[in-house]
Amino acid sequence: MKKFSIGFAFVSLLIAGVLSYFASGDPDGLDKTVEDTGIAEHAREHPFAGGTFADYALGGDDRFTGLAGVLGVVVVLGLSFGLFWVLRKKSGAR
Repeated sequence: MKKFSIGFAFVSLLIAGVLSYFASGDPDGLDKTVEDTGIAEHAREHPFAGGTFADYALGGDDRFTGLAGVLGVVVVLGLSFGLFWVLRKKSGAR
């Protein structure tokens, strides 16, 4: 299980840090449909639109897309493993 967890973390970081630079900047199908049908005219910005990681970039700079991805993966993996560790300890006490 430990080898799997390390491998999973490595592959996740590799995808977020390297492959994210090859992602298309064009809108996806849902965004395109919303724009074409006029639904986007009624949209509002969400509270985190100006945040540090908005638009999959660090501080709005596209050069840091990979870094934003890596930091996102680290945060999610840290929270996940922390939650699993807490839940494992509680279930083992029964």
